[in-house]
Amino acid sequence: MFITAYLLGSIPSGVWLGKKLYKKDIRNYGSGNSGTTNTFRVLGVKAGILVLLADVLKGTLAASLPYLVHSDLNPMVLGLGAILGHTFPIFAEFKGGKAVATSAGVLLAYNPTFFIFCVVLFLVILFFSRMVSFSSMLALLIITPSTLLTNDWILTTIAAVLTVFIIYRHKDNIKRIRNGTENKVPFGFGYKKDSSQTKK
Repeated sequence: MFITAYLLGSIPSGVWLGKKLYKKDIRNYGSGNSGTTNTFRVLGVKAGILVLLADVLKGTLAASLPYLVHSDLNPMVLGLGAILGHTFPIFAEFKGGKAVATSAGVLLAYNPTFFIFCVVLFLVILFFSRMVSFSSMLALLIITPSTLLTNDWILTTIAAVLTVFIIYRHKDNIKRIRNGTENKVPFGFGYKKDSSQTKK
């Protein structure tokens, strides 16, 4: 099941969609990342939404495997498999995204109520900061201690590990935030397609 979860996570949604429908490898544009945010930036809103849904679904399906086969294995463990697959995809030279959307998908399957809280928190922070990277990191820093309210030590432990891992994956974004050059979402969360910029 863990291998299946990893393979699900390894599906490079942004890369495949970009190559198939737009004849572009999004890893050669924008931030060079293959995840949802760069898809929005390079290919536009429609493509971004499709990749967002696909990346979330990967995590949800992986974490749902124990329910489907009536296993006692904790869904969060398989969720980690999908997250590793998304970050280091075997189908895309092990160069993947930053795992925020896939992590959200895992949480959706594991604890839907807490998932809603996390999404609302992220959107509120995004509304004021207009930076997806900053919103993701700050939300995680709030979400991890908030998991203590669920009395679920597995969720808290994995949330803490993912917070460190995902923030590390955002190291380039942190530099741009400090320099004041990080990309911002236009008011209303709309993205203007910008596929003219090559990878920075």
